[in-house]
Amino acid sequence: MTVHPILAALRQHKVAVLLIVLQVAMTLAIVANATFIVGQHIQRMNRPTGADEKDLIRVSQLWPAAPAGNEAAAIELLDALQRTDLATLRSLPDVQEVAASTSIPLLGGYTTGEISLDAEQKGRTVHAAYYYGDEYLRPTLNLHLIAGRDFEASEIRHGRARADSPVIIVSLPVANALFPNGNALGQTVYQDGEPSTIVGIVERLQTPTRSDSPWNYHSVLEPLRTDDSYAGYLVRARPGREQAAIREVRRALFAVNPMRLMPEPWAGVHSFSELRAKAYRSDRGMVLLMSVISIILLCVTAAGIVGLTSFWVVQRYRQIGVRRALGARRIDILRHFQMENLLIAGGGALIGALCAVGLNVWLMKHYEMAHLPLSCVAMGALAMLVLGQVAVLVPARRASNVPPVVATRSV
Repeated sequence: MTVHPILAALRQHKVAVLLIVLQVAMTLAIVANATFIVGQHIQRMNRPTGADEKDLIRVSQLWPAAPAGNEAAAIELLDALQRTDLATLRSLPDVQEVAASTSIPLLGGYTTGEISLDAEQKGRTVHAAYYYGDEYLRPTLNLHLIAGRDFEASEIRHGRARADSPVIIVSLPVANALFPNGNALGQTVYQDGEPSTIVGIVERLQTPTRSDSPWNYHSVLEPLRTDDSYAGYLVRARPGREQAAIREVRRALFAVNPMRLMPEPWAGVHSFSELRAKAYRSDRGMVLLMSVISIILLCVTAAGIVGLTSFWVVQRYRQIGVRRALGARRIDILRHFQMENLLIAGGGALIGALCAVGLNVWLMKHYEMAHLPLSCVAMGALAMLVLGQVAVLVPARRASNVPPVVATRSV
């Protein structure tokens, strides 16, 4: 099949062809970037935290009458309240582990700092998030300990949050960043200028944030039970007893001391699955929005191709009949319309690919969008070509079924 007759036919419908080309180009530019955004958000939502999320519960609360300030008496009173709560929670039948910690992956209180190989931070330095907790923090999160040991009870301090612990447990990315040769265990590092010894290494622990950053898994466990008016606990329920444990935890805590507040939504007793859903609510909304926009654009583009091809079939009714009478087969008529559509969609895909890259550059400049891979653009262009062929199939088959005798009678 020669392309020249097809191009000659298209030149007679320049405006209609231009509209379809622009529609295909716009759809490709938007859908390629929207699909890339959807993929990024889905990847973020499925990102593992490193903790065993099943049967994990967070308790967050506020002591309204707690003493303020850094006085020793106030610190000891706050710590006594926490220790009473921890003993109460460990006595519950549906509770397996309990740890004192206000930090939790995705959501939770945390601080960050610099970990380096020298006190002046002149050498290799890693930015990391600090998880404060007691000796039960690593077992409660059920982090995979790949080297070293857990904290010992004698190593746990209490007081205000600070990063001057004599021993720490680091995530593997922190260990590899500081010691590429793999000899991090037992080494002395400096947290904001204070020396600490690495006594354990966990495989992975996401920082208490869901943002995308190079230090997403740069986490450090600090043996410190923080004493503050805001207190938090991590509870691991026995397998299959998560909801029962949630009810027991709330009831038991208010029974032992009703002078506490758990205002929603930032406080209360919540399962980690609920917290994960809350943390990624905006991501799910973005995925839904971008998906709906993409589907609408694809449907509108497909409808435009079907409508234009159907219109051309009606206009060329006699021409088709003549071609059929001169010996053209049904497959020849079908191929003619498919090739015609391929040229139109191909032109639109070429322009759309350039527009997709340009749109991505604009998004990178104004909204910190990641670089759009050319493979994504190529897949989008291929999808538009396939969509065009599928959309043109019905009117093209209708044209190929025109009987030669019926068509020639209208001449």
